[in-house]
Amino acid sequence: MAEIILITGGSRSGKSAFAQQLAERRTGARLFLATCPVTDNEMADRIGRHIADRQQSGWDTVEEQVDINGQLAAANGYGVVLVDCLTLWVNNLMYEAHRSGKAMDEDVITAKTADLAAAAGICPAAVIFVTNEVGAGIVPDNKDARLYRDLVGRCNQQVAAAADSVYLVSCGIPLQIKGTGNAL
Repeated sequence: MAEIILITGGSRSGKSAFAQQLAERRTGARLFLATCPVTDNEMADRIGRHIADRQQSGWDTVEEQVDINGQLAAANGYGVVLVDCLTLWVNNLMYEAHRSGKAMDEDVITAKTADLAAAAGICPAAVIFVTNEVGAGIVPDNKDARLYRDLVGRCNQQVAAAADSVYLVSCGIPLQIKGTGNAL
């Protein structure tokens, strides 16, 4: 059974940098699963810089917005897989559901996240998930934003329950909130 680690925090809190450092302390090949879609030129440039930075440290990068389970199943030969990030994965699932006229609610995300946790649990590599803590702010002013917040919150709770370790990162400082090992 694979080790599962969840790293959460606010935007620009340092969680992705911490996740990468944690992954790079492990032996074996490294796979970065990027869930961010390219939405404009600035985002394309940002993604390109991140890929180039990781390549210098021996990372392989796969861009996959929806089928994380399939990528985890195909991660043979890797010592660690870093999935960045679950909040964009939920966004992408919502977008796909909307585009195809399907419902997206807590029941759907509960099932999809259960499948994700199961896929991570049997992955041949350690799996590190990065996510945003979206429930610490004000209540969003519209239905879609509230649904997004609720779906990410449900996803985060489920992955945290399945994880061996959970870290909260704030101001670049990680705090372990679940697990007994000290990877800091």
